[in-house]
Amino acid sequence: MGIKIAFASQNRKEISGHTGRCRKVWMYTIDNNAISEKELLELPKEESFHESSPFEPPPLDHFQVLIVGGMGAGLASRLQQRNIQALITKETNPEQAVKDFLNGTLKTEPFEPHEHAHEHSHH
Repeated sequence: MGIKIAFASQNRKEISGHTGRCRKVWMYTIDNNAISEKELLELPKEESFHESSPFEPPPLDHFQVLIVGGMGAGLASRLQQRNIQALITKETNPEQAVKDFLNGTLKTEPFEPHEHAHEHSHH
């Protein structure tokens, strides 16, 4: 059984930075470490990650990995609770990101805190 890797891709070509509001998602099926199938899914607005309820399964619940250009820590933890591995990368080409992911060489970034960057918490 292959794994499925999803990419937020608002322009249908590159990996998008704003995952929460993105409604176009590439779904790549990987078999034997190669892409066997890819399809572009278009979600209705209420099913985007940002609009869907945290208590409902995310709209795309049948994939194992989500690779995006940016994501808040809240959405990342929602996905992790559903055993979906969320990764942030500066790589914008989905095909290259798949190759790098399969080779274990995908460069990833930390999740964005949900607060705005200019707010600092002092403990």
